[in-house]
Amino acid sequence: MFSILSGLVAEHAGLQFDVSRMSLFADKVGERAAEAGFDSMLDYYYFLRYDPRGAEELDALVESLVVGETYLFRELGPLEMMVSQLLAPRVAAGARPRVWCAASSTGEEPHTVAMLLAAHGIAQDVELVASDISLGALQRARSGQLSRRALRQQMPAFARSWLDETPQGFRVRPSLTQAIAWHRVNLLDDAAVAALGTFDVILCRNVLIYFSEATIRRVVDQLHRRLRPEGALFVGISESLLRFGGPLVCEEHAGNFLYRRPA
Repeated sequence: MFSILSGLVAEHAGLQFDVSRMSLFADKVGERAAEAGFDSMLDYYYFLRYDPRGAEELDALVESLVVGETYLFRELGPLEMMVSQLLAPRVAAGARPRVWCAASSTGEEPHTVAMLLAAHGIAQDVELVASDISLGALQRARSGQLSRRALRQQMPAFARSWLDETPQGFRVRPSLTQAIAWHRVNLLDDAAVAALGTFDVILCRNVLIYFSEATIRRVVDQLHRRLRPEGALFVGISESLLRFGGPLVCEEHAGNFLYRRPA
C-alpha cells in the first residue's frame, strides 16, 4: 500500500522514497492520514487520488514529507562566482539580470544571494526570485527569521550588516527579504514554472538528489526552457547532469561548475 502512495507522491511532487526510506515515509503518511481522519491507508489513497478535496490534502502530505535541510552560505564558492563573473558584468553592460532560486526551502539560499548582490552594489539591478513547494517554508522565508542552525559556519564579512541576532537565532534585515519575490511553485507543474518567465541564472541545488532519474530529466528540461540564451544553471556540488546528456553545456570556472544554455 505504501508503495502505491509513494508513487502518487512522486507523480505529484517528484519526491522519491526508496526501500531505505520507506519506513520514514510510512511513519509520515500514517501520521498525516490519522490527522485527516483516516484509519485505512487504502481509503486515504482513494481520497487523495479521486476525491475533489484530495488535491489539497495531497499538498499537505507533501508538506509533511519535504526535507528542509538548508543553511546560510552553503556551497558559497559557486554563488560568489555567479555574482562576480556572471551577474556583475551584465549589470555593468546595462542589463537587468533575473535569478531564480528554485526549491529554496526556508530562504537561506536566496538570502545569501541577496547579501552577495548587496556586497557588490548591484542588489537593485538584479531581479531575484525564490520558490518552494512548501507553504510553511515560504512563510518562514518571508519572515526573515532563521534558526541558529541556519548559521553553521563562520559568518562572512559581507553578511554582518544584514543579520541581527535574536533569542531564537537570526533575522535578516527586512529590506533584503522584501527585495526577493517569493512564490509557491511545484517544479513538476509546467504551467506554474512557465509563469515565472525566463532567467539569466537558475539555482536548483541539492534538490535533484531527491528525484528519480525520469523526474530529473523532466525538471532539467523544464529549467532549460526557462533559461535565456547563454543562461546558466547551477546544481549542487554532489549533483551532476553529465550522464543525462541534453542541450546544456557543462563549464568550469575556477573550480566551480555550471550548465550553460548555448546561444
